[in-house]
Amino acid sequence: MDSLKTQGLKAVAWDFIGKLARNGTGFIVTIVLARLLDPSAFGLVAMIMVIIGIAFIFSDVGLGSALIQRRHLRPIHYNSVFYFNIIMGILLTVIILFSAPSIANFYHNEAITPLAQAISFLFIINALSSVQNTRLRKRLEYATLAKANMGAAVLSGGVGIGLAFYGAGVWSLIAQALSRGIFYNIFIWRASDWLPSLSFSLKALQQLWAFGFRMFLSGLLELIYTRLDIIIIGRLFSPATLGFFDMAKRLNEMIVQYSSGSIMAVLFPLLSRVQNSLVRFQNIAIKTLGIISFILFFLLGLMYVIADDLIILLFTEKWEPSIIYFKIILLSGFAYPLSALLVNILSSRGNSKIFLRLEIYKKVIQTINLYVGFLYGIEGYLYGLIVVAFLSIALNIFYASREISLPFTQFLYPILMQMLLAGISTLIVIQTAGILQYSAILSIGVNGLLFTLLYLLTNWLLQTSSYRYFLDQILSLLKKRRNKGSPC
Repeated sequence: MDSLKTQGLKAVAWDFIGKLARNGTGFIVTIVLARLLDPSAFGLVAMIMVIIGIAFIFSDVGLGSALIQRRHLRPIHYNSVFYFNIIMGILLTVIILFSAPSIANFYHNEAITPLAQAISFLFIINALSSVQNTRLRKRLEYATLAKANMGAAVLSGGVGIGLAFYGAGVWSLIAQALSRGIFYNIFIWRASDWLPSLSFSLKALQQLWAFGFRMFLSGLLELIYTRLDIIIIGRLFSPATLGFFDMAKRLNEMIVQYSSGSIMAVLFPLLSRVQNSLVRFQNIAIKTLGIISFILFFLLGLMYVIADDLIILLFTEKWEPSIIYFKIILLSGFAYPLSALLVNILSSRGNSKIFLRLEIYKKVIQTINLYVGFLYGIEGYLYGLIVVAFLSIALNIFYASREISLPFTQFLYPILMQMLLAGISTLIVIQTAGILQYSAILSIGVNGLLFTLLYLLTNWLLQTSSYRYFLDQILSLLKKRRNKGSPC
């Protein structure tokens, strides 16, 4: 039987493969659409999806997290959550169908009404696979999830690109999102060994409610505040300006997914399994922090030095205004992945009360930045996010270190070390690029390679703990692959 470490490594590998396929396909579709459509079309879709994204939180109210965290479950728990999610999915679909004109009026754009009504059916579609998805995550069966994601990404990507070439415009994005949900459901239902039975219990839901509801409130606060800027920009600025801003955020979110998304997806169920063993818990948390810091600051620095040429090359010059937004966002891009790890420490230990309190503190800071930052325009708001990022990380470390009895500095050191090395490497590349002029493609290659060599070299010379943890995990994965042939 595989050890917990081996299961965790396999799960991370498979989840990363799934995200790579899904996001890679989505990125290709985005490139095609960005070349075919005006930035205002992307702004229009962003206005819709922010409302849908916030509403999605209500479809689960934290019960999925409660199913993962709770150690002892009976079939009635899964059945009750399944039917609850379907009821909520239907309710939210109806709400959006009738409120779509009001959403359009808020943004002063009537084109939003039919788009919002169409995308609202995602609530029902996603509800049908939510419990199967949760069960597979709890059991660390990320190979199944990855394969379903890959299949759904490829097929729905084909739908989106096909419609885009036939002139469907923004509807190609809507069709891609809906078809992805349908394809994913088909694959997950075929692969899952669980089927719902005709049983439902309010008592079972109540047993999950205390933990789940606090997680729901925390998730709701997080999502509102990560998307509130889109609502404000959509209301105050033109759809084209929002399109530029949304593209910058999309690119940054891809970095988040590839730097830590797979680890975060696996970490909560993994830590929940060892929540009663403090030493193992501490060991997993510190090593994971080191690995994420190493990958994260590498990707942030790499994207910063190639951003100008990359965006023009992929999306054409009409997207040039998004470059400045993207580069400023990168400067605060470390906050979300590291915060996700640190709050996972609280949630996997079942401390949802502290989790919620921490989120409220951070949202107060973010509210101040929303008010003060936008007084100086979009760039003023984005620069304010850098300050928010440092304060949020400090708060997260404070509570996480207390929760598992580790010094504050043990969390802070690997973060600051990788930030420093990435910053030095970035400055050297920028100075070199100012002297030597290349074509866009050559510039991306030269600057990217130079940054990579500098970052790896400085980590190797200093033998940082983050570098050693990362190298150990890579060697461990390669050794297991040689011994077993495949992660399957």
